[in-house]
Amino acid sequence: MKERETLGSRLGFILLSAGCAIGVGNVWRFPYITGQYGGGIFVLIYILFLLLLGIPIMTMEYAIGRASKRSILPAYRMLEPKGSKWHLMGYLSMAGNYVLLMYYSVISGWILHYAVQMILGRFEGLGTEAVGAVFAEMMGSPTILVTDMLIIVFITAAICSQGLKRGVESVTKVMMIALLVLMLVLGIRSLMLPGAAEGLSFYLMPNVENMKKAGLWNCMYAALNQSFFTLSIGMGGMEIFGSYIDKNKRLMGEAVTVTALDTFVAITAGFIIFPACFAYGIAPDAGPKLIFLTLPRVFSSMVGGRIWGSLFFIFLSFAALSTMIGVFENLQAFAIDLKGALRKRAGIMNGIFIAVFSIPCALGFNLWSSFQPLRPGNTVMDMEDFFVSNICLPVGSFVITLFCCHKYGWGFDNFLKEANEGRGIQVARKFQWYFKYVLPVIVGFLVVYGIVTYFR
Repeated sequence: MKERETLGSRLGFILLSAGCAIGVGNVWRFPYITGQYGGGIFVLIYILFLLLLGIPIMTMEYAIGRASKRSILPAYRMLEPKGSKWHLMGYLSMAGNYVLLMYYSVISGWILHYAVQMILGRFEGLGTEAVGAVFAEMMGSPTILVTDMLIIVFITAAICSQGLKRGVESVTKVMMIALLVLMLVLGIRSLMLPGAAEGLSFYLMPNVENMKKAGLWNCMYAALNQSFFTLSIGMGGMEIFGSYIDKNKRLMGEAVTVTALDTFVAITAGFIIFPACFAYGIAPDAGPKLIFLTLPRVFSSMVGGRIWGSLFFIFLSFAALSTMIGVFENLQAFAIDLKGALRKRAGIMNGIFIAVFSIPCALGFNLWSSFQPLRPGNTVMDMEDFFVSNICLPVGSFVITLFCCHKYGWGFDNFLKEANEGRGIQVARKFQWYFKYVLPVIVGFLVVYGIVTYFR
Protein backbone atom coordinates (compact mmCIF):
# COMPACT_ATOMS: atom_id res chain seq x y z
CA MET A 1 0.00 0.00 0.00
CA LYS A 2 1.18 3.51 -0.83
CA GLU A 3 2.67 5.37 2.15
CA ARG A 4 0.10 7.70 3.70
CA GLU A 5 0.59 11.45 3.46
CA THR A 6 1.16 13.31 6.72
CA LEU A 7 0.86 16.92 7.79
CA GLY A 8 4.06 18.92 8.01
CA SER A 9 3.51 20.49 11.43
CA ARG A 10 1.34 20.52 14.52
CA LEU A 11 0.29 24.08 13.67
CA GLY A 12 -0.99 22.82 10.34
CA PHE A 13 -3.02 20.12 12.09
CA ILE A 14 -4.51 22.60 14.58
CA LEU A 15 -5.43 25.19 11.95
CA LEU A 16 -6.77 22.59 9.53
CA SER A 17 -8.97 21.02 12.21
CA ALA A 18 -10.14 24.43 13.39
CA GLY A 19 -10.73 25.53 9.81
CA CYS A 20 -13.04 22.56 9.25
CA ALA A 21 -14.96 23.34 12.45
CA ILE A 22 -15.12 27.12 11.97
CA GLY A 23 -17.81 28.05 9.50
CA VAL A 24 -20.53 30.57 8.85
CA GLY A 25 -22.57 29.11 11.74
CA ASN A 26 -20.02 30.61 14.12
CA VAL A 27 -20.92 34.02 12.72
CA TRP A 28 -24.61 33.95 11.89
CA ARG A 29 -25.90 31.83 14.77
CA PHE A 30 -23.70 31.79 17.87
CA PRO A 31 -23.59 35.57 18.62
CA TYR A 32 -27.35 35.96 18.22
CA ILE A 33 -28.36 33.03 20.44
CA THR A 34 -25.83 34.17 23.04
CA GLY A 35 -27.58 37.54 23.36
CA GLN A 36 -31.02 35.92 23.19
CA TYR A 37 -30.41 33.27 25.84
CA GLY A 38 -28.73 35.20 28.61
CA GLY A 39 -25.38 36.61 27.43
CA GLY A 40 -22.51 35.59 29.68
CA ILE A 41 -24.63 32.96 31.42
CA PHE A 42 -25.26 31.23 28.10
CA VAL A 43 -21.54 31.34 27.21
CA LEU A 44 -20.67 29.59 30.47
CA ILE A 45 -23.28 26.88 29.86
CA TYR A 46 -22.05 26.52 26.28
CA ILE A 47 -18.42 26.09 27.39
CA LEU A 48 -19.53 23.54 30.00
CA PHE A 49 -21.19 21.45 27.29
CA LEU A 50 -18.10 21.75 25.09
CA LEU A 51 -16.09 20.23 27.94
CA LEU A 52 -18.65 17.51 28.67
CA LEU A 53 -19.59 16.57 25.12
CA GLY A 54 -17.65 18.17 22.26
CA ILE A 55 -14.09 17.59 23.44
CA PRO A 56 -14.53 13.90 24.44
CA ILE A 57 -16.13 12.97 21.09
CA MET A 58 -13.53 14.93 19.14
CA THR A 59 -10.84 13.04 21.06
CA MET A 60 -12.46 9.77 20.03
CA GLU A 61 -12.51 10.78 16.37
CA TYR A 62 -8.84 11.73 16.49
CA ALA A 63 -8.02 8.40 18.16
CA ILE A 64 -9.81 6.35 15.49
CA GLY A 65 -7.97 8.27 12.78
CA ARG A 66 -4.51 8.10 14.32
CA ALA A 67 -4.79 4.41 15.24
CA SER A 68 -5.95 3.38 11.77
CA LYS A 69 -4.22 5.91 9.47
CA ARG A 70 -7.35 5.60 7.32
CA SER A 71 -10.46 7.62 6.50
CA ILE A 72 -13.62 6.80 8.44
CA LEU A 73 -14.97 3.75 6.54
CA PRO A 74 -11.72 1.76 6.24
CA ALA A 75 -10.87 2.89 9.80
CA TYR A 76 -13.97 1.13 11.13
CA ARG A 77 -13.12 -1.93 9.07
CA MET A 78 -9.58 -2.04 10.42
CA LEU A 79 -10.43 -1.50 14.10
CA GLU A 80 -13.74 -3.35 14.47
CA PRO A 81 -13.87 -6.92 15.82
CA LYS A 82 -13.87 -9.55 13.09
CA GLY A 83 -17.35 -10.24 11.76
CA SER A 84 -18.92 -7.08 13.18
CA LYS A 85 -20.66 -4.42 11.10
CA TRP A 86 -19.49 -1.11 12.60
CA HIS A 87 -18.08 -0.12 9.21
CA LEU A 88 -21.62 0.32 7.86
CA MET A 89 -21.66 3.62 9.77
CA GLY A 90 -18.80 4.69 7.52
CA TYR A 91 -21.14 4.74 4.52
CA LEU A 92 -23.52 7.16 6.29
CA SER A 93 -20.55 9.34 7.25
CA MET A 94 -19.33 9.40 3.67
CA ALA A 95 -22.80 10.33 2.43
CA GLY A 96 -22.95 13.12 5.02
CA ASN A 97 -19.70 14.65 3.79
CA TYR A 98 -20.90 14.65 0.18
CA VAL A 99 -24.32 16.11 1.01
CA LEU A 100 -22.78 18.78 3.26
CA LEU A 101 -20.69 20.10 0.38
CA MET A 102 -23.71 20.06 -1.92
CA TYR A 103 -25.27 22.94 0.03
CA TYR A 104 -22.25 24.47 1.76
CA SER A 105 -20.77 25.21 -1.67
CA VAL A 106 -23.88 27.27 -2.45
CA ILE A 107 -23.68 29.19 0.84
CA SER A 108 -19.99 29.82 0.23
CA GLY A 109 -20.95 31.15 -3.20
CA TRP A 110 -23.33 33.65 -1.58
CA ILE A 111 -20.50 34.93 0.58
CA LEU A 112 -18.11 35.19 -2.36
CA HIS A 113 -20.74 37.13 -4.33
CA TYR A 114 -21.26 39.58 -1.45
CA ALA A 115 -17.51 40.01 -0.99
CA VAL A 116 -17.20 41.04 -4.65
CA GLN A 117 -20.25 43.32 -4.44
CA MET A 118 -18.91 44.98 -1.29
CA ILE A 119 -15.48 45.55 -2.85
CA LEU A 120 -17.16 47.09 -5.92
CA GLY A 121 -19.14 49.48 -3.70
CA ARG A 122 -22.58 48.04 -4.52
CA PHE A 123 -23.93 48.67 -0.99
CA GLU A 124 -22.72 52.24 -0.51
CA GLY A 125 -25.58 54.47 0.60
CA LEU A 126 -28.24 51.75 0.29
CA GLY A 127 -31.21 51.62 2.65
CA THR A 128 -33.13 48.63 3.95
CA GLU A 129 -35.23 48.02 0.82
CA ALA A 130 -32.29 48.41 -1.56
CA VAL A 131 -30.13 45.98 0.44
CA GLY A 132 -33.01 43.51 0.42
CA ALA A 133 -33.30 43.93 -3.34
CA VAL A 134 -29.62 42.96 -3.80
CA PHE A 135 -30.20 39.77 -1.81
CA ALA A 136 -33.43 38.99 -3.70
CA GLU A 137 -31.63 39.53 -7.02
CA MET A 138 -28.94 37.03 -6.03
CA MET A 139 -31.35 34.39 -4.74
CA GLY A 140 -33.64 34.72 -7.73
CA SER A 141 -30.89 34.24 -10.29
CA PRO A 142 -29.91 30.65 -11.19
CA THR A 143 -26.98 32.06 -13.18
CA ILE A 144 -25.50 33.93 -10.22
CA LEU A 145 -25.95 31.09 -7.72
CA VAL A 146 -24.66 28.33 -9.98
CA THR A 147 -21.71 30.40 -11.25
CA ASP A 148 -20.57 31.38 -7.75
CA MET A 149 -20.98 27.79 -6.56
CA LEU A 150 -18.86 26.51 -9.47
CA ILE A 151 -16.10 29.01 -8.66
CA ILE A 152 -16.02 27.85 -5.02
CA VAL A 153 -15.96 24.16 -5.98
CA PHE A 154 -13.18 24.77 -8.52
CA ILE A 155 -11.02 26.63 -5.98
CA THR A 156 -11.58 23.92 -3.35
CA ALA A 157 -10.86 21.02 -5.69
CA ALA A 158 -7.77 22.75 -7.09
CA ILE A 159 -6.30 23.30 -3.61
CA CYS A 160 -7.04 19.76 -2.42
CA SER A 161 -5.56 18.28 -5.62
CA GLN A 162 -2.16 19.86 -4.96
CA GLY A 163 -1.32 17.55 -2.08
CA LEU A 164 -1.83 17.45 1.68
CA LYS A 165 1.16 19.62 2.61
CA ARG A 166 1.58 21.78 -0.48
CA GLY A 167 -2.13 22.36 -1.05
CA VAL A 168 -4.43 21.70 1.88
CA GLU A 169 -2.08 22.51 4.78
CA SER A 170 -0.21 25.46 3.29
CA VAL A 171 -3.33 27.25 1.99
CA THR A 172 -5.34 26.63 5.15
CA LYS A 173 -2.52 27.99 7.32
CA VAL A 174 -2.47 31.26 5.39
CA MET A 175 -6.26 31.59 5.34
CA MET A 176 -6.72 30.81 9.03
CA ILE A 177 -4.00 33.23 10.16
CA ALA A 178 -5.47 35.91 7.88
CA LEU A 179 -8.96 35.11 9.23
CA LEU A 180 -7.84 35.57 12.85
CA VAL A 181 -6.03 38.83 12.05
CA LEU A 182 -9.06 40.19 10.17
CA MET A 183 -11.36 39.27 13.05
CA LEU A 184 -9.20 41.10 15.56
CA VAL A 185 -9.02 44.21 13.36
CA LEU A 186 -12.79 44.20 12.75
CA GLY A 187 -13.54 43.54 16.41
CA ILE A 188 -11.38 46.45 17.58
CA ARG A 189 -12.97 48.74 14.98
CA SER A 190 -16.48 47.73 16.04
CA LEU A 191 -15.74 48.29 19.74
CA MET A 192 -14.55 51.83 18.96
CA LEU A 193 -17.90 52.87 17.44
CA PRO A 194 -20.05 55.30 19.46
CA GLY A 195 -22.76 53.39 21.30
CA ALA A 196 -20.89 50.10 21.01
CA ALA A 197 -21.06 49.52 24.76
CA GLU A 198 -24.81 48.88 24.60
CA GLY A 199 -24.32 46.11 22.05
CA LEU A 200 -21.48 44.59 24.06
CA SER A 201 -23.65 44.62 27.18
CA PHE A 202 -26.51 42.86 25.36
CA TYR A 203 -24.08 40.30 24.02
CA LEU A 204 -22.04 39.20 27.01
CA MET A 205 -23.32 40.70 30.25
CA PRO A 206 -25.13 38.00 32.28
CA ASN A 207 -28.84 38.57 31.68
CA VAL A 208 -31.10 36.48 33.89
CA GLU A 209 -34.23 38.15 32.51
CA ASN A 210 -33.42 37.11 28.94
CA MET A 211 -32.74 33.58 30.11
CA LYS A 212 -36.05 33.44 32.00
CA LYS A 213 -37.90 34.90 29.02
CA ALA A 214 -36.47 32.26 26.69
CA GLY A 215 -36.89 29.52 29.27
CA LEU A 216 -34.14 27.70 31.16
CA TRP A 217 -34.76 24.47 29.26
CA ASN A 218 -34.56 26.24 25.88
CA CYS A 219 -31.34 27.94 27.00
CA MET A 220 -29.81 24.63 28.08
CA TYR A 221 -30.82 22.87 24.88
CA ALA A 222 -29.57 25.71 22.67
CA ALA A 223 -26.18 25.58 24.41
CA LEU A 224 -26.04 21.77 24.16
CA ASN A 225 -27.04 21.85 20.49
CA GLN A 226 -24.57 24.59 19.56
CA SER A 227 -21.67 22.98 21.45
CA PHE A 228 -22.28 19.75 19.57
CA PHE A 229 -22.71 21.03 16.02
CA THR A 230 -20.06 23.75 16.07
CA LEU A 231 -17.23 21.19 16.04
CA SER A 232 -18.45 19.15 13.04
CA ILE A 233 -18.02 15.88 14.93
CA GLY A 234 -19.66 12.60 13.95
CA MET A 235 -18.95 12.30 10.21
CA GLY A 236 -15.19 11.74 10.22
CA GLY A 237 -14.36 15.42 9.72
CA MET A 238 -11.91 15.32 12.64
CA GLU A 239 -11.04 11.63 12.22
CA ILE A 240 -9.32 12.26 8.90
CA PHE A 241 -6.97 14.86 10.39
CA GLY A 242 -6.16 12.46 13.22
CA SER A 243 -5.02 9.99 10.56
CA TYR A 244 -2.44 12.50 9.30
CA ILE A 245 -0.60 13.20 12.60
CA ASP A 246 2.13 11.55 14.64
CA LYS A 247 1.99 10.30 18.22
CA ASN A 248 3.93 13.10 19.91
CA LYS A 249 0.87 14.70 21.54
CA ARG A 250 -1.99 13.23 23.55
CA LEU A 251 -5.23 13.70 21.70
CA MET A 252 -7.44 15.33 24.32
CA GLY A 253 -5.04 18.26 24.54
CA GLU A 254 -5.27 18.70 20.78
CA ALA A 255 -9.06 18.59 20.98
CA VAL A 256 -9.01 21.27 23.68
CA THR A 257 -6.81 23.53 21.54
CA VAL A 258 -9.01 23.20 18.44
CA THR A 259 -12.17 23.74 20.50
CA ALA A 260 -10.69 26.84 22.12
CA LEU A 261 -9.85 28.30 18.70
CA ASP A 262 -13.34 27.56 17.40
CA THR A 263 -14.88 29.20 20.49
CA PHE A 264 -12.60 32.24 20.16
CA VAL A 265 -13.84 32.82 16.61
CA ALA A 266 -17.49 32.39 17.61
CA ILE A 267 -17.22 34.83 20.53
CA THR A 268 -15.14 37.35 18.59
CA ALA A 269 -17.76 37.37 15.83
CA GLY A 270 -20.15 38.84 18.39
CA PHE A 271 -17.66 41.62 19.17
CA ILE A 272 -17.82 42.55 15.49
CA ILE A 273 -21.58 42.28 15.03
CA PHE A 274 -23.39 43.56 18.13
CA PRO A 275 -21.51 46.81 18.84
CA ALA A 276 -21.89 47.74 15.15
CA CYS A 277 -25.61 46.92 15.04
CA PHE A 278 -26.41 48.79 18.25
CA ALA A 279 -24.22 51.75 17.25
CA TYR A 280 -26.40 52.29 14.16
CA GLY A 281 -29.72 51.32 15.71
CA ILE A 282 -30.19 48.20 13.58
CA ALA A 283 -31.66 45.14 15.28
CA PRO A 284 -29.53 42.02 14.77
CA ASP A 285 -31.13 38.89 13.32
CA ALA A 286 -30.08 35.26 13.35
CA GLY A 287 -29.21 33.21 10.31
CA PRO A 288 -28.66 34.40 6.75
CA LYS A 289 -30.61 37.64 7.37
CA LEU A 290 -27.84 38.79 9.71
CA ILE A 291 -25.10 38.35 7.12
CA PHE A 292 -26.88 39.33 3.93
CA LEU A 293 -29.46 41.92 5.06
CA THR A 294 -28.52 43.39 8.44
CA LEU A 295 -24.74 43.79 8.21
CA PRO A 296 -24.66 45.37 4.71
CA ARG A 297 -27.01 48.05 6.11
CA VAL A 298 -24.59 48.58 9.00
CA PHE A 299 -21.61 48.93 6.67
CA SER A 300 -23.53 51.26 4.33
CA SER A 301 -24.12 53.58 7.32
CA MET A 302 -20.52 53.48 8.56
CA VAL A 303 -17.73 55.87 7.62
CA GLY A 304 -15.37 53.79 5.51
CA GLY A 305 -18.04 51.10 5.42
CA ARG A 306 -16.98 49.83 2.01
CA ILE A 307 -13.53 49.00 3.38
CA TRP A 308 -14.79 47.44 6.60
CA GLY A 309 -17.53 45.55 4.80
CA SER A 310 -15.04 44.20 2.26
CA LEU A 311 -12.75 43.01 5.05
CA PHE A 312 -15.69 41.37 6.82
CA PHE A 313 -16.81 39.39 3.78
CA ILE A 314 -13.23 38.45 2.95
CA PHE A 315 -12.89 37.08 6.49
CA LEU A 316 -16.19 35.21 6.10
CA SER A 317 -15.05 33.84 2.72
CA PHE A 318 -11.95 32.42 4.42
CA ALA A 319 -14.13 30.80 7.10
CA ALA A 320 -16.39 29.22 4.47
CA LEU A 321 -13.54 28.10 2.22
CA SER A 322 -11.58 26.57 5.11
CA THR A 323 -14.62 24.39 5.88
CA MET A 324 -14.99 23.49 2.21
CA ILE A 325 -11.34 22.41 2.05
CA GLY A 326 -11.54 20.43 5.30
CA VAL A 327 -14.61 18.48 4.22
CA PHE A 328 -13.40 18.04 0.62
CA GLU A 329 -10.20 16.51 1.98
CA ASN A 330 -12.42 13.80 3.45
CA LEU A 331 -13.73 13.05 -0.04
CA GLN A 332 -10.16 12.88 -1.30
CA ALA A 333 -9.24 10.42 1.42
CA PHE A 334 -12.25 8.22 0.62
CA ALA A 335 -11.17 7.95 -3.03
CA ILE A 336 -7.50 7.36 -2.17
CA ASP A 337 -8.12 4.83 0.63
CA LEU A 338 -10.98 2.88 -0.94
CA LYS A 339 -10.15 3.04 -4.65
CA GLY A 340 -6.41 3.71 -4.70
CA ALA A 341 -7.04 6.86 -6.75
CA LEU A 342 -4.32 9.41 -7.39
CA ARG A 343 -4.93 12.66 -5.53
CA LYS A 344 -5.32 14.84 -8.63
CA ARG A 345 -7.68 12.40 -10.31
CA ALA A 346 -9.69 12.16 -7.09
CA GLY A 347 -9.86 15.96 -6.99
CA ILE A 348 -11.20 16.17 -10.53
CA MET A 349 -13.81 13.45 -10.01
CA ASN A 350 -14.96 14.77 -6.62
CA GLY A 351 -15.04 18.33 -7.96
CA ILE A 352 -17.24 17.33 -10.88
CA PHE A 353 -19.53 15.29 -8.60
CA ILE A 354 -20.01 18.11 -6.08
CA ALA A 355 -20.48 20.73 -8.79
CA VAL A 356 -23.21 18.72 -10.55
CA PHE A 357 -25.06 17.69 -7.40
CA SER A 358 -24.91 21.19 -5.87
CA ILE A 359 -27.05 22.55 -8.71
CA PRO A 360 -30.39 21.35 -7.23
CA CYS A 361 -29.63 23.31 -4.05
CA ALA A 362 -28.89 26.48 -6.06
CA LEU A 363 -32.07 26.04 -8.13
CA GLY A 364 -34.13 25.37 -4.99
CA PHE A 365 -34.32 29.12 -4.35
CA ASN A 366 -35.67 30.04 -7.77
CA LEU A 367 -36.60 27.60 -10.57
CA TRP A 368 -37.34 24.71 -8.21
CA SER A 369 -38.75 26.77 -5.32
CA SER A 370 -42.11 24.96 -5.60
CA PHE A 371 -40.38 21.76 -4.46
CA GLN A 372 -40.72 21.89 -0.67
CA PRO A 373 -39.54 18.61 0.88
CA LEU A 374 -40.03 17.45 4.48
CA ARG A 375 -42.41 20.30 5.44
CA PRO A 376 -44.02 23.41 3.88
CA GLY A 377 -41.58 26.21 3.17
CA ASN A 378 -38.54 23.92 2.95
CA THR A 379 -36.01 24.18 0.16
CA VAL A 380 -33.59 21.58 -1.19
CA MET A 381 -30.98 23.12 1.12
CA ASP A 382 -33.22 22.59 4.16
CA MET A 383 -33.63 18.93 3.26
CA GLU A 384 -29.88 18.46 2.83
CA ASP A 385 -29.11 20.32 6.05
CA PHE A 386 -31.63 18.16 7.93
CA PHE A 387 -29.90 15.00 6.68
CA VAL A 388 -26.49 16.24 7.82
CA SER A 389 -27.39 18.08 11.04
CA ASN A 390 -30.18 15.90 12.40
CA ILE A 391 -29.05 12.47 11.21
CA CYS A 392 -25.41 12.15 10.11
CA LEU A 393 -23.71 14.23 12.82
CA PRO A 394 -25.63 13.04 15.91
CA VAL A 395 -26.06 9.43 14.77
CA GLY A 396 -22.39 9.31 13.78
CA SER A 397 -21.34 10.65 17.17
CA PHE A 398 -23.61 8.18 18.95
CA VAL A 399 -21.98 5.28 17.08
CA ILE A 400 -18.47 6.65 17.74
CA THR A 401 -19.08 6.76 21.51
CA LEU A 402 -20.30 3.15 21.50
CA PHE A 403 -17.48 1.99 19.20
CA CYS A 404 -14.74 3.52 21.36
CA CYS A 405 -16.11 2.55 24.75
CA HIS A 406 -17.65 -0.92 24.48
CA LYS A 407 -16.05 -4.33 24.11
CA TYR A 408 -18.26 -5.10 21.12
CA GLY A 409 -16.51 -2.30 19.26
CA TRP A 410 -12.93 -1.06 19.39
CA GLY A 411 -13.08 -0.96 23.19
CA PHE A 412 -12.20 1.57 25.87
CA ASP A 413 -8.74 0.11 26.54
CA ASN A 414 -7.68 0.52 22.92
CA PHE A 415 -9.15 4.02 22.76
CA LEU A 416 -7.43 5.02 26.01
CA LYS A 417 -4.05 3.69 24.87
CA GLU A 418 -4.22 5.63 21.59
CA ALA A 419 -5.59 8.85 23.10
CA ASN A 420 -2.94 8.96 25.85
CA GLU A 421 0.11 8.27 23.70
CA GLY A 422 2.45 11.26 23.72
CA ARG A 423 2.60 14.37 25.91
CA GLY A 424 -0.25 16.53 27.12
CA ILE A 425 -3.67 16.20 28.76
CA GLN A 426 -4.49 12.62 29.68
CA VAL A 427 -7.86 10.87 29.50
CA ALA A 428 -8.24 9.39 33.00
CA ARG A 429 -9.44 5.81 33.26
CA LYS A 430 -11.66 6.73 36.20
CA PHE A 431 -13.98 8.53 33.74
CA GLN A 432 -14.67 5.35 31.80
CA TRP A 433 -18.20 5.25 33.22
CA TYR A 434 -18.88 8.71 31.80
CA PHE A 435 -17.56 7.87 28.35
CA LYS A 436 -19.32 4.50 28.32
CA TYR A 437 -22.76 5.37 29.68
CA VAL A 438 -23.40 9.11 29.99
CA LEU A 439 -22.09 10.31 26.61
CA PRO A 440 -24.21 7.88 24.53
CA VAL A 441 -27.32 8.89 26.49
CA ILE A 442 -26.72 12.61 25.85
CA VAL A 443 -26.05 12.12 22.15
CA GLY A 444 -28.95 9.68 21.82
CA PHE A 445 -31.21 12.34 23.32
CA LEU A 446 -29.96 14.84 20.74
CA VAL A 447 -30.78 12.44 17.92
CA VAL A 448 -34.37 11.82 19.05
CA TYR A 449 -35.17 15.31 20.28
CA GLY A 450 -33.70 16.99 17.20
CA ILE A 451 -35.80 14.92 14.79
CA VAL A 452 -39.01 15.22 16.83
CA THR A 453 -38.79 18.98 17.31
CA TYR A 454 -37.90 19.54 13.65
CA PHE A 455 -41.18 18.08 12.44
CA ARG A 456 -43.18 19.43 15.37
